Amino acid sequence: MDAASRQATRLDAVTGRFDAWLIGFIVALVSLGIVMVGSSSVAQAETPTYILTRHLMFLGVGTIAALWAMRLELKTVERLAHWLLPVSLLLLVLVLIPGIGVSVKGARRWINLGVAGFQVVEAVKVFFIVWMASYLKRFSEDVSATWPAMLKPLGVAVLFMGLLLVQPDFGSATLLMAIAGCMLVLGGAHLPRMFGPAMLVLLAMVALAFAAPYRVRRLMSFTNPFEDAFGAGFQLSNALMAIGRGEWLGVGLGASVHKLPGYLPEAHNDFIFSVIAEELGFVGVCVVVALYVGLVGRALWLGLQCIEMRRHFAGYCAFGIALWIGLQSTVSMGVNLGLLPTKGLTLPLVSYGGSSVAMTMAAMGLLLRISYELERARRQVARLRGEPSPAVAPPPVGLRPTAVPKPATASAARPASPGTSRLRPRVEPTFGRNIA
Repeated sequence: MDAASRQATRLDAVTGRFDAWLIGFIVALVSLGIVMVGSSSVAQAETPTYILTRHLMFLGVGTIAALWAMRLELKTVERLAHWLLPVSLLLLVLVLIPGIGVSVKGARRWINLGVAGFQVVEAVKVFFIVWMASYLKRFSEDVSATWPAMLKPLGVAVLFMGLLLVQPDFGSATLLMAIAGCMLVLGGAHLPRMFGPAMLVLLAMVALAFAAPYRVRRLMSFTNPFEDAFGAGFQLSNALMAIGRGEWLGVGLGASVHKLPGYLPEAHNDFIFSVIAEELGFVGVCVVVALYVGLVGRALWLGLQCIEMRRHFAGYCAFGIALWIGLQSTVSMGVNLGLLPTKGLTLPLVSYGGSSVAMTMAAMGLLLRISYELERARRQVARLRGEPSPAVAPPPVGLRPTAVPKPATASAARPASPGTSRLRPRVEPTFGRNIA
């Protein structure tokens, strides 16, 4: 075996490590979700533990999906990424076919799997992010320089948005379009060039919002929910009363009144944040917000580290997942606080919802795989340079890494020759430009 083969074998033997901060944030949010789903749903069914049992079942499926994603090489995901676009389109079409799609409360968003219904948009979110990451890696220079390359992913997002509006699912359609726009910006799209298409999409969405009577009622009740507290403003008025009742420390775990039947609808799902505020108070709300800030910030930090190491597909995947979790959690909490019109978006990793829980856990597994391969790449580079492998985990969100001084050696003690420097050139983030 020649030296190059031996070196390649040694590099293949290098292993990575899953990010401990990510695991901590994920476990904390999932644990909080289990407790609050159990608390908020205890009076919502004939069997007090029915919803909690189903939540744990879906969480188990999601954990299996996450473990599978954690073992899947990113190069395999990238190779299969181009198939995810037609699969997503097929899912969005299948849900509209009678006999396959299931209609609940006037919305056709689920596919009947026998034991449970599957909300296809939750899978489409993950598939679209992976496809966008692959597209931006392959065409980032074109995205920043030409109209067609920039408009193609926007066109795909508009197509998906149209199919989602037929269901109808205005909240997920808006979220998907926002993720597409933000990923394009991170991928190097020219901001002035994006202004025109963004304004057209925004105007179209405003027109669609006012075209449906039920959306108009939601918008009007959002401005003053107590004006029609027993009609269009029923959900939001009860949510605000629950939040106000929590005050600083809350009324205590399990002591919420607005989770009882006849008060806050979907207390274990879309409005679980209001129950958290009522039972755990302002302190509990701050903890929840801090956990999401930590999770999203850590994912963005990992994405930036991947970009700096020229691992663009992994970096864009991390950015996309961070945008998804950050935007959806912000909208969900904003709806509960009366800052945004009512939308049917769950609180990621916390709210009850089989499809949402399972696919969000799968995305967390992919994010952990990104952290694993990033650490493995660092160790491989260190081995190539003859340096000791990094033994310290990356710093938490908000802290910049500092250089650790090397022990003094004889070679380091010698003065550098004129015109030379021992400093290594720093690799600056490209955000999609100058990809090798």
